[in-house]
Amino acid sequence: MSFALDSFNFGIVYKYRDVFLNGVLTTLEIASVCLVLSVFFGIFVALMRMSKSAFLWRPAAAYIQFIRATPLLMQIYLVYYGLPALFAFGKNINELQTGLIALTIHTTPYMAEIIRAGIESIPRGQFEGAMSVGMSPFQRMLHVVLPQALANVTPPLIGQAAILIKDTSLLSIIAVTELMSAGLYMFSDSVVATESYLTTAACYLFIYVLLLLLSHLVRRKCGANWQTR
Repeated sequence: MSFALDSFNFGIVYKYRDVFLNGVLTTLEIASVCLVLSVFFGIFVALMRMSKSAFLWRPAAAYIQFIRATPLLMQIYLVYYGLPALFAFGKNINELQTGLIALTIHTTPYMAEIIRAGIESIPRGQFEGAMSVGMSPFQRMLHVVLPQALANVTPPLIGQAAILIKDTSLLSIIAVTELMSAGLYMFSDSVVATESYLTTAACYLFIYVLLLLLSHLVRRKCGANWQTR
């Protein structure tokens, strides 16, 4: 370990500090947008999956199984090459937008299953109580069920966010300038593999530690809230 640190060229890493900073910010931006979109769409997919109508739950189940059964890399290529070929507007979508679409499509089913588990964890008495005060099904879901369900599954949602951040590295294959692209750029420009990829890994580790701390904070806050009820 000491030898590795002695031979590590910190000077060249400092030279590319702005490249890595931009890569980290872009990665966080992509992950944040995809997280919000996947949770939003995940709620609808979860409700479709829980529906008693085959017209709703079968497409949702098929979508979830398809995403789980195929690698993310293939999904990125399908969106990248498929949108311009199938739709006229697809030719006007840039690489970053393509990456956002692909990652959102990939992450939504996982968020949907987490949210579905949260909804199913709500005691039946909560539904009955909302019905007794005259709430409609939509009002029950919006004001009673979903807030509690999302509170219950916040830690696993943050865990999925950590996976999402690592998945952004695959967007480098379609020339999205995120964190992995920063490491590849440094390597191609300076031809120093150790410094390039260890610095990239350290940046991902830094983001992961921040998410881990956030997860612990949320767990403690949620636990304290439930104890006071």
